[in-house]
Amino acid sequence: MEAAVAVVVVSVLLGGIILLLALLGKRPQSDSEQDLSAKKANGEAAPEKLPAKKPKLQKLRKEKPQQHNFTHRLLAASLKAHSGNVTCLDFSSNGKYLASCSDDRTVRIWSTKDFLDREHRSMRANVELDHATHVRFSPDCRAFIVFLANGETIRVFKMTKKEDGFTFTAAPEDFAKRHKAPIINIGIAETGKFIMTASNDTTILIWDLKGEVLASINTNQMNNAYAAISPCGRFVASCGFTPDVKVWEVCFGKQGEFREVSRAFDLKGHSAGVYGFAFSNDSRRMATVSKDGTWKLWDTDVEYKKQQDPYLLYTGQISVSNPCRIALSPDARVLAISSISDITVFNTRTGAVEEEFHSVHGDVITDLLFDTNNRFLVSTGDRAIRVFHNTAGYRAAIGDMKDMLKKATNKGTKDRLQQQIIDAQSALDAVCKQTN
Repeated sequence: MEAAVAVVVVSVLLGGIILLLALLGKRPQSDSEQDLSAKKANGEAAPEKLPAKKPKLQKLRKEKPQQHNFTHRLLAASLKAHSGNVTCLDFSSNGKYLASCSDDRTVRIWSTKDFLDREHRSMRANVELDHATHVRFSPDCRAFIVFLANGETIRVFKMTKKEDGFTFTAAPEDFAKRHKAPIINIGIAETGKFIMTASNDTTILIWDLKGEVLASINTNQMNNAYAAISPCGRFVASCGFTPDVKVWEVCFGKQGEFREVSRAFDLKGHSAGVYGFAFSNDSRRMATVSKDGTWKLWDTDVEYKKQQDPYLLYTGQISVSNPCRIALSPDARVLAISSISDITVFNTRTGAVEEEFHSVHGDVITDLLFDTNNRFLVSTGDRAIRVFHNTAGYRAAIGDMKDMLKKATNKGTKDRLQQQIIDAQSALDAVCKQTN
């Protein structure tokens, strides 16, 4: 009896378990499944099953390169309108404007009177279908030229004055491509008679303003490291692998017609290749910097047609690495040399280091120059243009004028020097007050 009861109990339990499993296995159909079942029952074709959507991959946002931060007590301004690296700078001959070109396909024209303001406005000229590597103002400040990176030639832009700035119009045609190697510099003579382009082989070309080549110079220096036109517009100079700087005169007739390019003089004295050189504003002084670890200041106001050589005025020491740039102040009293991203400022009479600026830019410095009024030193090497107060220039001018005052015998000369010393000291005090 007990065995029969046990069998019944086990059977009931097993039946309950089987029923529970059956209920759990049967789930209610969704609305879509019910519709599909109904369609099958009515003999309708089932719709194709759409492929599952792949999850969208988030696009990685391309981060802009971080702007290099730099501060210094003598930093007057940082000009930051460019979105690409700035490659070249040029001041207009009247000192009112600074031109900058960048790989962002623009040329910017800045007003120098805004340098000390909080806002630094600029006027933009677009370089269509290309970008400029070099820029130079025309002597009358009514145009500028650029060298095109891809087109490898000169393009001229006309500047038309309007109430709130300029409009820029590119010439209908670019100059013909003539160089076979990359360009290292371009220039326009202050006389307005010719344009110069120099490549890193041994070639310098002299052009007229319409784009015709007047002459080709072979520098015979293995390679050109730098070349430039003198501020007076008479000379073209180059340096490179050899330890000297070669200078030519570009000669024109009385009617303005081109005559020839003739060798003028050389700067000889370095023991290794020359990295670069610079002229004073009156072209009577030149400065050079060499791989031999020295910089030199030269008196180039000589009668070279009578075989008179330039005079070496001073030799200074500097630890410099290439790439480097050199800039001579308009009055030749101060010299600035950049090495990689650092700048050192010297007094050219004493050779003393006046200022040192370290890690000025996030990349190597591509240009360095003083403004025509001797107030500022500017540099570039990334997207920013740094503008420094030229306090070294004020101090050097004051020192020179005090020495001249001691030697002066004429009362008029003494009075003039004393007033100039007072003016220079007042300007220096004003800058020092701003920077403290």
